[in-house]
Amino acid sequence: MDTLFYSQGKLLLSGEYFVLDGATALAVPTRLGQRLKVTYSQSAKKILHWKSYDSNGQLWFEAVFDGENFDCLEKYAEQKSLVLEKVLKVAKKLAVNFLKDKESVLVETYLEFPRLWGLGSSSTLIHSVAKWAGVNPFELLAKTFGGSGYDVACADSDGPIFYEKHPEGQQTTEALFDPPFKKQLYFVYLGQKQSSADGISYYKAIQKITRKKEKLVQKITKISKKFVKVRILNDFEDLLNKHEQLIAESLQLTKVKDLYFQDYWGQVKSLGAWGGDFVLVTSARSEAETRQYFLEKGFEVFVPYQEMVKTRSED
Repeated sequence: MDTLFYSQGKLLLSGEYFVLDGATALAVPTRLGQRLKVTYSQSAKKILHWKSYDSNGQLWFEAVFDGENFDCLEKYAEQKSLVLEKVLKVAKKLAVNFLKDKESVLVETYLEFPRLWGLGSSSTLIHSVAKWAGVNPFELLAKTFGGSGYDVACADSDGPIFYEKHPEGQQTTEALFDPPFKKQLYFVYLGQKQSSADGISYYKAIQKITRKKEKLVQKITKISKKFVKVRILNDFEDLLNKHEQLIAESLQLTKVKDLYFQDYWGQVKSLGAWGGDFVLVTSARSEAETRQYFLEKGFEVFVPYQEMVKTRSED
């Protein structure tokens, strides 16, 4: 008998690092995510066989674990196997009855988006394993990868959310973000994979120096809440510019638009780890002209907002 779990990818329109300090962030789940399929079978030796397939259906990762203690059975285990081993062992500690029976298990995961896109191959994994084990996904995240948790919140959301992280826990509320100008919003893939963990470490180091954390958190929260209220593209662009400037000054880094797109007519907003993965761009010109601009700059992955983001109006 098979058991299926599904988790959606994510995109963060606010600044991720400030979420760690209590800022309210606006995040959206993506149409694409990751499926996790579990198949149980009787076997003389209890093992857990894991296979991961990319968006092209190609096997990109495979490992075998002891079904009792989740030790990796590879003689020379690669780093990905050890990371997964940790996730499984933590899930077992949080749920002592997780895989208590004697069956062997085949787990197959299927990504719907390219692995390098940064839409949440790790967060969808954490969310699906947590659902499978029957544990709190935020607790599993905290004890494994760490981070703000907004990506795990998006994994199970039916539309845009406001997300807050506090010492006492997380808070997720529905965000009525469905802008009338969404046909003028696009996502462009920069192809510069960033480490969230490294980015968070850098952010904490910088904040110890600047000591402006509280005011910045308040400003980011204010802008996040204004995002859902604006009805005109120009007003939205003004907010994006203010948000980008605040984060650039705080992190002592150059804005993405200034780095790559100084002659671009719309706004360019960093998403996730600063300067990597996707950016959100606005354009008052046609989709064809906008796409051509980024193509000429060497950025071929150009996705209209409506093709990327899941909204509640579709449900």
